Amino acid sequence: MVEVILRAVRVDVGSSTPLLLLEEVGGERVLPIFIGAPEATAIAYALQHLTTPRPMSHDLLGNVIGALGAKVFSVEITDLRDNTYFATLRLVRDGTEVEVSSRPSDAVALALRVGAPILVSDELMASEGRFMQLDDEEEDGADEVEHPSESDLVAELREFLDSIRPEDFNR
Repeated sequence: MVEVILRAVRVDVGSSTPLLLLEEVGGERVLPIFIGAPEATAIAYALQHLTTPRPMSHDLLGNVIGALGAKVFSVEITDLRDNTYFATLRLVRDGTEVEVSSRPSDAVALALRVGAPILVSDELMASEGRFMQLDDEEEDGADEVEHPSESDLVAELREFLDSIRPEDFNR
């Protein structure tokens, strides 16, 4: 497994769809994954450490896991089949590991909330990972590479959410 960090949440210009960019720790490969607008919003909230008056779904899931005496050990993006990514939540409770199937976007949103590592299978990163050139600003701030600017990610997501229309979801 390859540990990754959330490098950015972008919007694909052609499809107006949010895109996660997961970068390998200590490397240059990036795994791009298209996600839905609600999941992009949940991830932006997690990055900003925003609290809502009532728990969002990912907060609720984290609360339920904790209330059951379990901990999210890691989230793993494991496979790509028919253009759909698959992920697994690895939970630990009383020394026993439990695996739960998940969408990658939900897994990443949960990992950000509970501080769990995000992992990608070696095979998936080898086949779908892309090499990404860092621009000068990113190279100058090596410490910032592991911690993307939350304000930049949120601003980009807000711009996308302001431009999306309900009919865009029926494509």
